[in-house]
Amino acid sequence: MLFLLLLVVSLVFTVQSHSYHRSKVISSANFLSGGVYEQVNSVSEYLSLKKQNDELALENARLKSIIFNTKDSVPQPKLDSLKGVKPNDIIVSKVIHNSYTVYENYLTINSGSAAGVQPDMGVINSSGIIGIVDKTSKNYATVISILNVKSAINAKIKKSNHFGSLVWDGKSTGFVQLIDVPRLASVRKGDTIVTGAQSSIFPENIGIGTINNIFIDNKTNYYTLNVKLFNDMTNLGHVYIIKSKQREEITNLEKKKDE
Repeated sequence: MLFLLLLVVSLVFTVQSHSYHRSKVISSANFLSGGVYEQVNSVSEYLSLKKQNDELALENARLKSIIFNTKDSVPQPKLDSLKGVKPNDIIVSKVIHNSYTVYENYLTINSGSAAGVQPDMGVINSSGIIGIVDKTSKNYATVISILNVKSAINAKIKKSNHFGSLVWDGKSTGFVQLIDVPRLASVRKGDTIVTGAQSSIFPENIGIGTINNIFIDNKTNYYTLNVKLFNDMTNLGHVYIIKSKQREEITNLEKKKDE
């Protein structure tokens, strides 16, 4: 122990009296403390990932809204899929509850009538369609998920414009079905399915998924297409609600026709 004590004392004297040794000790200390700080920072960043993800999602939602509403002459690759969406017709919201284990699934979002959300508005995200607004309160709204056996949305085969009704058979959260597609349509596995022009809720050409399987209904002689969704409906975050000013006009016109 006396030897160790004398060794420490001698090392201290050596470091204090020689600049070279002092610089080496300081460098070593900085290396060790820097490594510790780096590890602590890594742990801190890991613990704050949720907050950072939320901030990134909000920023992405803001940028997406800008892209949707831009009037710049530079062509935007995704503007065609939102043709007809005018400035201020996008409401950014977040899914706070999501059901996908029953036959009639709904989502709850944290935007309501105070933000301009109304029933029958389309809900999408960057990957594709999510559902249709059902009911609203001041600050919240419920959304009929596309994973709802009562849901029916006009959709089409992107390459040919042959359309049908998008429904869900209640089986898999990753697949929906496009029914009543005429046999004249040229369909192949992998073809893209998008929203149709006959929808007054969604803009035309918003992505839905790709054809996974093709069936022929012997009773109606129409195709039923099993569609693999672009969206993971079990993992939803921020969404965009689309105000459709055309819907009211179309609805009023159809009422007049019925009368």
